[in-house]
Amino acid sequence: MVEKIEKINKALGDKNRLRIIYMLSQKPMCVCEITEVLQLSQSTVSGHLRVLKDAELVEDSKDGLWVEYRLCQNDGFLKDLLNLISGELNCDPEMEKDRQLAAHVNRETICKK
Repeated sequence: MVEKIEKINKALGDKNRLRIIYMLSQKPMCVCEITEVLQLSQSTVSGHLRVLKDAELVEDSKDGLWVEYRLCQNDGFLKDLLNLISGELNCDPEMEKDRQLAAHVNRETICKK
């Protein structure tokens, strides 16, 4: 359990990963959508998602052409922790801006660029 908590702490110790967690608390998203909101390179976003997945905070599944990421909901401890974090981030203006942008991103439009 100590190793799991260490991985979680490491994963949550980066602002961009917290931004991803907050966006995923709103809806499942693919890498291109997250990249569009964060304005980071796709490889950077993929690296952040890998750390979050390794900490078992996010999971992925294939959705047609895309891999869709969502918060893990199968572990009661993680579900409670992620709900707590998302609730605390509601007051942050940057997180609110991300939430609004995430609500309007569309993977079909983004991937046609």
